Amino acid sequence: MTSATLLTVGFDLDMTLIDSRPGIKAAFQALSAETGTFIDADAVVSRLGPPLDTELAHWFPQERIPAVADRFREIYPTHAIAPSPAMPGAREAIEAVRALGGRAIVVTAKYEPNARLHLDHLGIKPDALVGWLWAEAKAEALREYGAQVYVGDHVGDVRGARAAGALSVTVPTGPCPEHELRAAGADVVLADLTELPRWLEEYARTRSA
Repeated sequence: MTSATLLTVGFDLDMTLIDSRPGIKAAFQALSAETGTFIDADAVVSRLGPPLDTELAHWFPQERIPAVADRFREIYPTHAIAPSPAMPGAREAIEAVRALGGRAIVVTAKYEPNARLHLDHLGIKPDALVGWLWAEAKAEALREYGAQVYVGDHVGDVRGARAAGALSVTVPTGPCPEHELRAAGADVVLADLTELPRWLEEYARTRSA
């Protein structure tokens, strides 16, 4: 089976496969204490999705962001991994792809080593993981792996799927409500990942036909 015919489904990480809000909040609180800079961690976790530098720009001058971002990534494993649970249906969604003979990949804006720590901690084992890609840039990995579907929670995920020519399947479990996802061009909006296995079975039947 060629990469063009092999069912390949991509997944976003934060607020799609994992609820990273508790961990990211704890990591930002630790960063705030260490740097002496006020950071509203509740505001931070209300808008997860874009790259770290985008969020840091709310709290630090531009010239400090590279060093602060490096420090955040260093302290992240200590504070953010253990508190962050899997989203309902996350493991089952990955396994549903495999049950259909396909492969599941994770494409995320998160620093890849930290993304892997999350997945390993939760026992979620995709066939591939690609980090540090946001919005349209996610199309690079989606095209490389021949993904026909990309599952995410953010309008940036919709843009990435569309740029790759993949079907955009979304879940309003992150900062973007259903109407924003549809307005951005999402092809499918599910309530959450627990609905994905049934949808995926129907998609696979239609695709094979």
